[in-house]
Amino acid sequence: MTSTPRPARTRKTAEERRTEILRTAARLALERGLERVTMQLVADELGVRPGLISHYFPTVDDLLCEAFVRAVARERDALLPEGEAALPPTQRLSRLLHRLGGEEFTDLGRLWLNARHLARYRPTLQRAVAGQEAIMRDALTAVIEDGVRSGEFATADALGACVVILVAIDGLGSYVNDEPPFTHPALDTLVFTTAERELGLPARTLRDAG
Repeated sequence: MTSTPRPARTRKTAEERRTEILRTAARLALERGLERVTMQLVADELGVRPGLISHYFPTVDDLLCEAFVRAVARERDALLPEGEAALPPTQRLSRLLHRLGGEEFTDLGRLWLNARHLARYRPTLQRAVAGQEAIMRDALTAVIEDGVRSGEFATADALGACVVILVAIDGLGSYVNDEPPFTHPALDTLVFTTAERELGLPARTLRDAG
């Protein structure tokens, strides 16, 4: 009787292992909340010892910060994909706002709310949150500036308009943990009407342009 030889186990490179850890931690942060992500939990998910996780991330703060950055960066890329960079600014902004209202970004809203709360007690996370906020402000401001140059938007302060729009988005995000969800017709169009007002657009322009 002959036995079937086991396939040789491929050893992962340090970069592959680090990426795998971060990908798992980012997923858990989105699903369960940052405060519930521990080295033990990530190790259990990957079927490895916690010591392997701490080899790549000496403290849980290091792991949480990089997991948060990874999750937010991936979601930001989905909101403003590079493949749509050539679209008219009105259409790009419209798609961004429509995507933010979709179910797939609910966990992202929870993650931001969670991270901002925890950042009060974790200086390293506070810096990571501030850095990601700045990147998002820059990305949205660039879209608005493109719209001003093309004559689609009318504002003398692109950054100011960006900040108002983001505050409206964050305000809606503060309801994300309500159970049952709080709903009102005014909330359904709040971000669109705010953006249209800030950018000198006729009503429904952004709602209908996606």
